[in-house]
Amino acid sequence: MRIGTGIKVEYFSTAWMIVEALGSVGFGLLAGSFALLAFGSDSLIELLSGFAVLSHLRKDVAGSEIESRRTELLTTGLLFALIPVIALGAVYSYASGLRPEGSPLGIAIAIGAVIIMPYLWWQKRKIGEETRSAPLSIDAVESVTCLFMAVALLGGLLAEYFFGLWWADYLATAVIVVFVAREAFESYHELREEE
Repeated sequence: MRIGTGIKVEYFSTAWMIVEALGSVGFGLLAGSFALLAFGSDSLIELLSGFAVLSHLRKDVAGSEIESRRTELLTTGLLFALIPVIALGAVYSYASGLRPEGSPLGIAIAIGAVIIMPYLWWQKRKIGEETRSAPLSIDAVESVTCLFMAVALLGGLLAEYFFGLWWADYLATAVIVVFVAREAFESYHELREEE
């Protein structure tokens, strides 16, 4: 019964990750915001991870463990690849004089994440502990990391929109890169421990 609840939570999480990823990347491109692009890119990786967790919960068979491991390897690799892409893109953007514009729709996405992520984190953690589901518990950690990134993103976007502090976008991007790096190294260490 709790696994069924976990599946429903993962479906909701997946739906939100699609909105978050597409919205962040789309609005990031429109506003020239690297913070939104970085946040959206991480959301895409979390979406892949969420699919693996869903597959594991729905199948609940040995084959899903192998599939889950493959997806964990892929998402870990993508997280590491994302770090230089975001960082170098932001440095190039800054050096070329690009000034990000305020994005009300980006602010709406960030507010949505700040509201939804604590719920997802709490539910995944609780159900993961009750059912002893490691993939669900690991996904809970990704949700809380997304919450911290959303707070950094929201702060940067608000400072940019209301006070014209264009450099706040780059500061938010730097904070997001730190969180992505932390998430990548934690994921790598978890994979090493499973071997």
